Amino acid sequence: MKIIYHGHSCIQIEVNGKSLIIDPFLRGNPAAVTKPEDIQTDMVLLTHAHVDHILDAAPIALQNNVPVVANVELAGYMEGKGVQTIGMNIGGTVDFGFAKATMIHAFHTSSITLEDGQRIYGGTPAGFIIEAEGRTVLHSGDTGLFGDLKMFGELYDIDLAILPIGGHFTMGPEHALIAAKWLGAKHVLPIHYNTFPPIVQDVGAFVQALGKAGIKGTPLAYGESLEL
Repeated sequence: MKIIYHGHSCIQIEVNGKSLIIDPFLRGNPAAVTKPEDIQTDMVLLTHAHVDHILDAAPIALQNNVPVVANVELAGYMEGKGVQTIGMNIGGTVDFGFAKATMIHAFHTSSITLEDGQRIYGGTPAGFIIEAEGRTVLHSGDTGLFGDLKMFGELYDIDLAILPIGGHFTMGPEHALIAAKWLGAKHVLPIHYNTFPPIVQDVGAFVQALGKAGIKGTPLAYGESLEL
């Protein structure tokens, strides 16, 4: 299993020649090294409706002729853009053949910003647990720290936890460290930091704190990858 970091919260997971991409946000990220038209994938997964998580979902899905997987409200919005969708909800699991994705809850908000600036309900924010090749990857989505992360650690043997550390809009490094411990994660990939001024963090200090707790931490530059 190969994990590619495209920046912010955008992760691509490759398994046996197939892949899924989570929360594609490339055009709006000035530091991105990959363009939406360069992405080849078999599924697009969305954790919630904020623009920094869905901006490139429709273009990528359309150019690859693949579905967007999201909560039913967000899936309905994507259908209006001519996109194939798989609507699901918290606790549900979808089997893609090459991987399974279970939608878990996250503590955040979710809304869709329309062209006139109005906001509409985007469904419940979420994360995903991806299982493939005997590996388990948790992408928490945008979230604050909450106690049910302990439950996920009890239910799943988590090889990699993908956690936001930026603070301001999500949990920061201190709470992300607690989340990693509660999840029993063997390995942590930090995301959702340094994209904008309010979420600038010292990722090196976070990785050092993980190490002291006996957890491996790997920060990736945009376009870099790791193997599980």
